[in-house]
Amino acid sequence: MKNLFTTHPKSVGETYFQHLRFALGTGFQLILWGIVALIHGIFPFTFKTYVSTRIKALYHKITTR
Repeated sequence: MKNLFTTHPKSVGETYFQHLRFALGTGFQLILWGIVALIHGIFPFTFKTYVSTRIKALYHKITTR
């Protein structure tokens, strides 16, 4: 029987805890960036490129790991 907790992490070259750390860190970053994007929506003169720059960097990090 496949172990549901380790099959996917193993497929991306990580242990369960490495994957947990990466996924939680990414999730918290996305929540923070979402809040910043909401602030930018209300005050468009703030955080003009903050979120887009970080999303591009995150995309690069995910696609090259």
